[in-house]
Amino acid sequence: GDLVLRPPNLRLVLAAMALFLAPFSYLAFVHYPLAADLRRSILICGAISLGGFFVVLRLIPVAARYLLRRGMFGKDINKKGLPMGEITVPESLGIVVGIVYLVIAILFQHFNFTADSIWLVEYNAALASVCFMILLGFIDDVLDIPWRVKLLLPTIAALPLLMAYAGGTSIIIPKPLASYVGVEVLELGWMYKLFMLLLAVFCTNSINIHAGLNGLEVGQTVVISAAVLIHNVMRIGSSKDLETQQAHAFSIYLVLPFLTTSLALLGFNWYPSSVFVGDTYTYFAGMTLAVVGILGHFSETLLLFFLPQVLNFLCSVPQLFHFVPCPRHRLPRFDTQTGLLTGTKDGNLVNIFLRLFGKCSEKSLCIRLLIFQGCVMPILLLAEIHAYWMVQMMITRNTTSRQFP
Repeated sequence: GDLVLRPPNLRLVLAAMALFLAPFSYLAFVHYPLAADLRRSILICGAISLGGFFVVLRLIPVAARYLLRRGMFGKDINKKGLPMGEITVPESLGIVVGIVYLVIAILFQHFNFTADSIWLVEYNAALASVCFMILLGFIDDVLDIPWRVKLLLPTIAALPLLMAYAGGTSIIIPKPLASYVGVEVLELGWMYKLFMLLLAVFCTNSINIHAGLNGLEVGQTVVISAAVLIHNVMRIGSSKDLETQQAHAFSIYLVLPFLTTSLALLGFNWYPSSVFVGDTYTYFAGMTLAVVGILGHFSETLLLFFLPQVLNFLCSVPQLFHFVPCPRHRLPRFDTQTGLLTGTKDGNLVNIFLRLFGKCSEKSLCIRLLIFQGCVMPILLLAEIHAYWMVQMMITRNTTSRQFP
């Protein structure tokens, strides 16, 4: 018969939406005196993104049926030995989110009235990269490509953006380090483009390997994109430079629809998952976040938002490069009697958390990892506010010392 999915966990999704979009809306519409046309663009973007949320909710059950019919399914390894572990779960539902996201991002161009259309070139190049990545991710889901080839996929997909990138190729050295380096702005030229390429490869693969629990892949990208949203608004509000404001505004236009469409997928993918997201989603998510960081000119900060992923990657290096034997799925052991997970010797955050904090259920482990992901954000945002005030104080000090020699 036809597949009937469990209804999505809307309570969780709406709670997450309120938690992440409330501070963003407050900052954008109440706290900072943003320009009227920017506010209008954000509102329109938000409205279309909300529409996308409902479209994804409707389309996932439809797509799941087709995917199951074509044999694109998996079994939940963390529930092996239980009746739930025998259910076939449709795979690669990231394709739905990816397509809806692209449609929203393309439609939005019609509504964003900025004085010049130069931004369209980079914006469309970014969408081309994301589109390319969705295609390659889906191909990977269908053909199951070996991982050495997987490393190449983001490199190919990032090309449209690298070719169209017209922004600065210099990086701002953080204040504490500037005295050691001797310069405040470091011009990197072609090395900056290489850095952007490596960032794209890192973002896509780091989300792909920090996975294996119901809701973890989508959960982490939702947390990161919420942080990116808030970071962007804070930068627009605290900056007087028009170009910086525009770069961060783009970033908002690209990340808002990504957040809402991902939340719809999270409803189905949260424990117990009724669909799996597949490599399509992890690649699409990593690429979108990389593109957002590159076009918003905050790729250095983006890496800080990816801190848990960086840690997970560093712990995984011995196994990834086969210095230590590496199983296909580096998952914890599941105990059918207690329903709890036990950490294995594998070097990834999922197992390290279990070894550090003891056995727990899959759902609470996922929540712990997401809280860990979320803890990084306030610290970073506070550091940013602190840096902003330091700069403001230095400016005032300089002007006052000129007035009173």
